[in-house]
Amino acid sequence: MAIEIKIIENTKNRFFFELSGVDHTFCNLLKEELWNDPDVKVSSYRTTHPLVSIPQFIIETSKGSASEAVISAMKRIESLNKKFLTAFSKI
Repeated sequence: MAIEIKIIENTKNRFFFELSGVDHTFCNLLKEELWNDPDVKVSSYRTTHPLVSIPQFIIETSKGSASEAVISAMKRIESLNKKFLTAFSKI
């Protein structure tokens, strides 16, 4: 299944979007990584049904672009993934 992003609201400090094609594992990872950004004041997602609904994310920042905060978090996740793969391949 392909990952699809549907933007519902995108203002300077608020980013609300749906993210289909992912599960709770990825959603929790993204939510938690966003909390590592000191400018993020809200990072959460919800589903109306745990098995069949599309996760909806809400991100709010105290300063800076909320959508840029998501992009930065994804880059950090990608970097962590590469470090893990490198370490694991040495085993």
